[in-house]
Amino acid sequence: MKKFTSVFLLVSLSIVSCKNGQQEKTETVEKEKTILEKVAYAHGYENWGDVQQIQFTFNVDRDTTHFERNWAWEPDSQEVSMRMATDTVNFNRTSVDSLSMKADASFINDKYWLLAPYQLVWDQGNFEYEHQEGATAPISGTKMHKLTIVYGNEGGYTPGDAYDFYFGDDYRVKEWSFRKANAPEPSMSTTWEDYKDFGGLLIATMHNNPGSGSKLYFTDLKVAME
Repeated sequence: MKKFTSVFLLVSLSIVSCKNGQQEKTETVEKEKTILEKVAYAHGYENWGDVQQIQFTFNVDRDTTHFERNWAWEPDSQEVSMRMATDTVNFNRTSVDSLSMKADASFINDKYWLLAPYQLVWDQGNFEYEHQEGATAPISGTKMHKLTIVYGNEGGYTPGDAYDFYFGDDYRVKEWSFRKANAPEPSMSTTWEDYKDFGGLLIATMHNNPGSGSKLYFTDLKVAME
């Protein structure tokens, strides 16, 4: 009887061990990140939940002209403040009205440039995407990964637009192209340079457009963490 009991226990333990192995394998598969998440997390997305407030100035230099907008945003409350040379607007993104709509559209644009890798997670379900390896980057001509996202034709301020993200095996964006209304040729291509760490958020602070000689960049960047 003792021998039978020992054998029974051995078989039972083997079954439990097998089930645990299957469970661990299943959990590993479930935790595997999508290509969208891999890009977002390569830019410190795991730290976004600790952000209390983020401030930044959006700058564009073209020829001899300079343009800038200053922003302060509290993600939890969605309170936004925009300051320009001749105007200041305060609004909440949960209740945008006709008076704040123009400022909100500007905020969406500027925030997208600042945090585009995170938008890949935030905007899931609003676009279709395709991942390609060994694509030629538009500026450097280097072979890279290419992630293309195309937004739906409804909703948002610029429906139907497409973006091509170019990055290496570290999933850090090096270049990108914007294609208005999903046109076959880029409307604009820029670099992603001068990455800086803000409380674990890895942000490209410079975007050069060699084709036009213009540059878009961020200054006065401050991140308050909880």
